[in-house]
Amino acid sequence: MNCKIAIVTGGSRGLGKNAIEKLAKNNVDIILTYHSQADAAQAVVQSVEAQGGKAVALQLDTGASGSFDTFVAQVKTQLQQVWQRDTFDFLVNNAGVGLHESFADTTEEQFDLMMNVHLKGPFFLTQKLLPLMADGGRILNVSSGLARFALPGSSAYAIMKGAIEVLTRYQAKELGARGITANVLAPGAIETDFSGGMVRDNPEVNKIVSGNTALGRAGLPDDIGGMVAMMLSDEAGWMTAQRVEASGGMFI
Repeated sequence: MNCKIAIVTGGSRGLGKNAIEKLAKNNVDIILTYHSQADAAQAVVQSVEAQGGKAVALQLDTGASGSFDTFVAQVKTQLQQVWQRDTFDFLVNNAGVGLHESFADTTEEQFDLMMNVHLKGPFFLTQKLLPLMADGGRILNVSSGLARFALPGSSAYAIMKGAIEVLTRYQAKELGARGITANVLAPGAIETDFSGGMVRDNPEVNKIVSGNTALGRAGLPDDIGGMVAMMLSDEAGWMTAQRVEASGGMFI
């Protein structure tokens, strides 16, 4: 029986890297994308291979939709060469960049970056990958707790995540005939290098997050990677069009 294959965008570090490691433990092979850190991406490939799996790293700027046709062609080639397959099973739209700017001061350039990376990119990348996705596949879009609660300085970022949550329901509705599910995973504040490592490296921010979280601490990559693996497991196959927040009970 063929193993499952997952495409994970933004897989060279942080939540994407952790998710890949958890998926590999579940015998899922990986095609990961990276923006600029080729060495870090290759280290993730080696980590998967050390667990007995197969992995390939491809460069991709998820904010540059004009490059997606080339990327899809690369995916098709890798599927045939590495796995002797024409399809993959899971797509995790995880890649992203942060922005901390007040609504009043957000520039059009900043807004466009957030839109291109977090909304337009996942919209058209998923669309272009659909012919390569196996029937019965899974789409998992990564959102944010900020789509539920509001913190100053996150408006442009958060509204794109809110839009992704609406898009996910439409994907679930329109792709259900192929047996494809679409769900949202919304992390809370996590200790990674996202947004300059603010939650991890700024003691004051970490204290505020911990004090407003039911479980009393900021999240860790392990908290999210395990959720990705769970939501892509066979046991979660009947779930679609759902938003799952993994925030430790932040702002409840």
